[in-house]
Amino acid sequence: MSSPTTRMNMPPAVPSQRMGESPDTTSRVHLRSLLTGLAIMLTGSAYPLLFVGADGEADHGLAMALFWAMSAGLVRGVGFVPRFALWRYLFSSWACGSALLLAAWLRWWQ
Repeated sequence: MSSPTTRMNMPPAVPSQRMGESPDTTSRVHLRSLLTGLAIMLTGSAYPLLFVGADGEADHGLAMALFWAMSAGLVRGVGFVPRFALWRYLFSSWACGSALLLAAWLRWWQ
């Protein structure tokens, strides 16, 4: 068991920060992304025909783009910013918008 004096010499524990790193100031709730992710989730649950193509079959490309936009919106919207650069890009607000544009292109202009 450690004595109170050794505990006072330890740095405070911050779960999201490693020793020597500056605190991440971009890790806040991003309301626009969160609302986008929630809107896709609720609309897709209430109206699943959104994921169907003109021929009546499931449009997997459209579903993938919308699910990517929903995932990126929810992950970034709650304030989580991944450390790994690839995940940070794939779950960013820009990725959410790009996936929405891809979904719109697949739905109406392809």
